[in-house]
Amino acid sequence: MRTPAKNMVCFWYDGHAKDVARFYAVTFPESSVGAVHNAPGDFPSGKKGDVLTVEFTVMGSAA
Repeated sequence: MRTPAKNMVCFWYDGHAKDVARFYAVTFPESSVGAVHNAPGDFPSGKKGDVLTVEFTVMGSAA
């Protein structure tokens, strides 16, 4: 059984998070894209449906 990571990495990609997560997922082993969270409505710097956060794993570690 693998011991869970004691920390979590956070990347900031203004407007490109889903594309970057997909890049990491196909580039590194033990990597995958998880949940993608979209804006439920318009907000000051964006619109409904914009990607807000992406959960992904890179080489077995959550990012």
